[in-house]
Amino acid sequence: MSGEPIKSRSGDVAAQQAAKDGSLPASKPSTSEDIAAFVAKAKAMSPHAPGSKGRLIFALDATMSRQPTWDMACALQADMFREAAALGSLDIRLVYYRGYDECRATRWISDSAELARLMGKIDCRGGNTQIGKVLSDARREGAASGVRAVVFVGDAMEEKVDDLCAKAGELGMLKVPVFLFQEGHDADAEQAFREIARLTGGAWCRFDPGAAAQLKELLRAAAAYAAGGREALMRLSARESGAARLLGQMK
Repeated sequence: MSGEPIKSRSGDVAAQQAAKDGSLPASKPSTSEDIAAFVAKAKAMSPHAPGSKGRLIFALDATMSRQPTWDMACALQADMFREAAALGSLDIRLVYYRGYDECRATRWISDSAELARLMGKIDCRGGNTQIGKVLSDARREGAASGVRAVVFVGDAMEEKVDDLCAKAGELGMLKVPVFLFQEGHDADAEQAFREIARLTGGAWCRFDPGAAAQLKELLRAAAAYAAGGREALMRLSARESGAARLLGQMK
């Protein structure tokens, strides 16, 4: 599957090459001017404007250890659309990483069948985590067009926690919560995921390996929030524990 081209700054050869092959470029440290401009834009916009269409970034670790969860996600992502359809509308941007330095993103998709088709073309490959690129992409999209929420499904974290937290803080300023759904019991991943959730106003939840029902509820709850905001999540929490778990952690 070819990912969406990523716009690059002039003179940035690596980013320009990434734009050609559809991969997400590695992010660079922000200058003081970048930060000032970002803060100003964050204050001037709201991804939750009345009547706006919900946008959800659905990010997946597609390294080799993720194969079982990837298969589940392919089957369960339709539930996100169904939940959103009952509340309004939802666009999803699929982001995934795998292999050696490969991280790709699709364009915004509003059709569940198309998303399933694209996901079906992806196979898992060994490699290290690239969560930083996922958060950077969410920041760019959040500042450019508004993102209601980010969902991340993974089982590991092999990056510098402080760097991830800095990116998470920027998402928090944009009021874009990150919902991190962790498979397994990796302690380093849990510590990082919990902190990212805290900084963005999102939530962290663990699900058991192979537990489709648990993941299904969590994905549906995130979709409800992205499509209908906190009120939609509150209504869903009255009948589903997954929504209640998210709501209980959100600021």
